[in-house]
Amino acid sequence: MKRIKLGILQTNHDKSVEVGDAFPDDAHRFRDLFDAQEIRFEYRVYMTIGGEVPKSLDEQDAYLITGSPLSVLDTHVFTAELISFIRSCDLAKKPLIGACFGHQIIAVALAGIVKKTSSGYNVGVEKTHFFEKKPWMQPNIQKLGMYVFHEDEVTQLPEGAKLLGSTPNCKIASFSKGNHIFTTQAHPEFTPDFMTSVVTYTAQKDQNFNPQSALAQINDPTEGHVYADWCTEFFKGHV
Repeated sequence: MKRIKLGILQTNHDKSVEVGDAFPDDAHRFRDLFDAQEIRFEYRVYMTIGGEVPKSLDEQDAYLITGSPLSVLDTHVFTAELISFIRSCDLAKKPLIGACFGHQIIAVALAGIVKKTSSGYNVGVEKTHFFEKKPWMQPNIQKLGMYVFHEDEVTQLPEGAKLLGSTPNCKIASFSKGNHIFTTQAHPEFTPDFMTSVVTYTAQKDQNFNPQSALAQINDPTEGHVYADWCTEFFKGHV
């Protein structure tokens, strides 16, 4: 099988010494996640944080929008172009995955609703309970534990979208539209060391953020690699 050409739209560029200089960026974390599989990818990273989006949908076989500490409720230099790109993917049924910020911006672009969570930060390891199964969800596992770190959430699905999974603290934790859009509020690409660094750094910058509960969960079992398997099966269905 030929290599899948995957375009990764990076919506974060952390410049901190503690996080940005100490770890690979978001795009590389996803590359590491996918490269643990037998299927090989050909990657192209788009620095969407600076306004770069693909000029043509045909540049890649599929696309993925990363997470970000930015809020989709704010307007950024790249917001309008990214929303336009998402809508083009939807119209063309181009395979598109969104994680965390990506999950939320896809919802907003397609006329869903995102709001601040009522309880503040949702951080730690949560199991997403998938009660709707799609053909690409192989191996067939009902619950996936994954790292989460967000204070915004999707509260209303876009028209035509289907709720796939929920966590104890996030009702709309995963959704799909047709067979071409697949999202998660979680961070399958996070590692224990990276999560520890982000939680600790956030606690240093925000006195209202209590890191203890999240830090206690750092080494809980996670299945981000299973979500990566699902993503690959999702991509293969379109290539």
